[in-house]
Amino acid sequence: MGEGSPLPSARAWGQGVRGWLAEAGDAVVSVFFPAGCRICDNLLVHAARVPICGECLESFAAIPDKSCEICGQALTALSANEAEPLICRVCQQKTYAFERARSYGIYDGALVKAILLLKWERIEPLGEWFAVRLAELVQRESGILQADIVVPVPLHRDRERQRGYNQAGLISKPLARRLGLPHKAVLLMRIRPRPNKQVLSLEERWESVRGAFATRPGSQVDNKRVLLVDDVMTTGATLDACARALLESGAKSVLGLTVARAARNPLPTPDSGNL
Repeated sequence: MGEGSPLPSARAWGQGVRGWLAEAGDAVVSVFFPAGCRICDNLLVHAARVPICGECLESFAAIPDKSCEICGQALTALSANEAEPLICRVCQQKTYAFERARSYGIYDGALVKAILLLKWERIEPLGEWFAVRLAELVQRESGILQADIVVPVPLHRDRERQRGYNQAGLISKPLARRLGLPHKAVLLMRIRPRPNKQVLSLEERWESVRGAFATRPGSQVDNKRVLLVDDVMTTGATLDACARALLESGAKSVLGLTVARAARNPLPTPDSGNL
């Protein structure tokens, strides 16, 4: 250091030391505890609780800005008229009982693998990571996503007992904490199990959830705005069935929030003559 050069402040020195220790810690972890990204298998060079590399996390495809104002479905093929709200053809038929639905990303590529890791391996830090992303979404759209309580989409008790947890709860609990809202994990219950078939047709999917949910006796939901959380929205059938149960029990409104959304809604449009 040359004559007359100012000495670094204690704060700057401390920040430099902490940065060096963090880099050293990452190096130690990568050398002595090597682990690969659970999606691409590349070596994780930074110490992190989420076992997915930064490149894969950044590859998750976002929902396009041009999307349905009700269900959040991407509307890339629909021409926009600035004088009219963007509403998909399914929502024009008032299909859903929920007021709004939003998702963090498109259910495709690396995001599919990440959700499956959460679903089958109970990687709770990943659930917290998704919760942060959803909290950011809620804050961006605070005008339409205001809620009083957070509720996860439930599993049937037999399925939850077998699995040991509800993956939606791994997202909804840290989300509620970040939003400063009560988390009501047992307010909603699934009273009829999902069929054993691995793949359900469109009609079977809707039939399997019709009347399959109910609020727990004694639960207080009157005049509450409910933020309903799940991992994936495909047709919207599950969110719709849960919303109907909550509204029948006195909820003021239901807002759906999921980590991922199918790129295309498989529901038929009115033009097909089947809706």
